[in-house]
Amino acid sequence: MTKRKRTYTMLGTLIGAVAAALVFVVPFLFMFLESVKDKKESNMLKFSLPTQWHFENYGQVIKNNNYQLLRAFKNSAIITVGAVLLLVVICSMAGYFIQRRGDRLSRAASNYITIGLMVPPSIMPTIWIMQGLHLYKTMPGMILIETALTIPFTTMLYRSFVATIPIELEEAAMVDGCSSPRIFTSIIFRLLQPVTVTAVILNSVTVFNDFMNPLYFLPGTKNATIQLTLYSYISLFKTEYNLLFANVILVVLPMLILFLFLNEKIVAGMTSGAVKG
Repeated sequence: MTKRKRTYTMLGTLIGAVAAALVFVVPFLFMFLESVKDKKESNMLKFSLPTQWHFENYGQVIKNNNYQLLRAFKNSAIITVGAVLLLVVICSMAGYFIQRRGDRLSRAASNYITIGLMVPPSIMPTIWIMQGLHLYKTMPGMILIETALTIPFTTMLYRSFVATIPIELEEAAMVDGCSSPRIFTSIIFRLLQPVTVTAVILNSVTVFNDFMNPLYFLPGTKNATIQLTLYSYISLFKTEYNLLFANVILVVLPMLILFLFLNEKIVAGMTSGAVKG
């Protein structure tokens, strides 16, 4: 690499870092500084250090409405864990089936899942079906909704990764007398660990941060998820920006930490299935 190319590379990296800081770091820092100010100072919305740090704002937000935020965290965690577990089990098998089977049934399944990536969900018919199944306004129903909406993307993610696994491994296992279910559980699923980590992280962030679906399919204060608390707090703290920003920080922080620490695993899992061979 010539000196000029190294200079351009370093300049591009610097520009990218500055752009990322302006887009992501600066707004987050502004919200944090506003969250630890008093009411009068925060309402001025100035990007400055507080004259006095008020970390008790976070405690006040947590205690509000009889610890509604903690209940919302619990509800979001239950929905996220349930949906992600179902997605890993269902989509890993579906991706394996679609990739390895080249018959008409697998092609029809692939086309059906691809349509799911393009067609948006219909709210009223879904509510009507859930009411008929007695799943409306229930946690199991919400878990099934989140699972169904994320199946197409997760299945395609698994399918692309299965294409990188040599089929000779399965042929050798069949010669040794392994059944198809045993081959998948003992060999294939273990090799799917990188893409499974990627699917778990991406779907956890998606489901945990979902706002629209719980608003439609899981109404009620007892069923509030973490994003819905932010929606209610906007009206509750409309004149107290310090408490509003404190709530935003508490809502964003868990998934932000998860994403930052596991970002490399996400990229590795998605790119490992990009090229076959």
